[in-house]
Amino acid sequence: MSAFTTTTMLDALRWAVSAMQQADVYFGHGTDNAHSEAQLMLAHVTHLQFQQLNGFLSAHLTAAEWQQFSGLVNERISTRKPAAYLVGQAWFAGLPFVVDERVLVPRSPIAELIEQQFATWLTQPPQRILDLCTGSGCIAIACAYAFADAEVDALDISLEALAVAEENIAMHELEQRVFPIQSNLYDAIPKQRYDLIVTNPPYVDADDMDDLPEEFHHEPELGLAAGEDGLDLVRTILREAPDHLTEQGVLICEVGNSWVALAHEFPQVPFEWIEFERGGDGVFMLRYADLVACRDLF
Repeated sequence: MSAFTTTTMLDALRWAVSAMQQADVYFGHGTDNAHSEAQLMLAHVTHLQFQQLNGFLSAHLTAAEWQQFSGLVNERISTRKPAAYLVGQAWFAGLPFVVDERVLVPRSPIAELIEQQFATWLTQPPQRILDLCTGSGCIAIACAYAFADAEVDALDISLEALAVAEENIAMHELEQRVFPIQSNLYDAIPKQRYDLIVTNPPYVDADDMDDLPEEFHHEPELGLAAGEDGLDLVRTILREAPDHLTEQGVLICEVGNSWVALAHEFPQVPFEWIEFERGGDGVFMLRYADLVACRDLF
């Protein structure tokens, strides 16, 4: 479908879904199917909100809109670049974020926990929150929305990632409550303690890095790779977490497929593996007392 003919939004979506499925592109960067990915690109082109699309399916695209939309779909297929990078936006915990190839595309199941205000694990609203390995700042910003009285430190080793996080913080007008800080894990906050530490660090092991679909190679390797078993950073996060949590504090950490290696290496540690209603796994919770008791193991 190259030359423009009168095309409805529904026709455009059907064509895009068929084209992407036929090309066997990989979905997993904010969407998990061709239809949602097509909707993301169509919403961008038509300047409609994602949830508004269904109300306009019989509307016709202009020639310019069709040209831009078909161009995005064809680029998605030919380059294998995630759609979020093509349109410069991703959604996380119901919030929009600017994204580009300096940061990972937001997709953590931790969004579900934030929307629920970590209700199962927190005894009271946190006053200070740490988002370790913040990337685009999506977790830090979503936490600031969830806890209106909290201050959030957003740490990352990458200055490029922090530049994106700063843009998102400004877009959400949270400069007075969310603070981006360059740091190699906890190095920049030696005496700071938090009621809640949330972290989605690099955790992809060497074998998985070799087998990643092409879409992942558009993302910064610094945000993915974590050594032979995927636990290079996680061990440090666990070992030093007691120095940065209050006595009622909680650590929430995502380790993805490396959860198997983590559970095998530390069978004595009482990891609480979290189940998600919307799918996802490899996220654990540990309390301050458990981290202190197990510190020598890490």
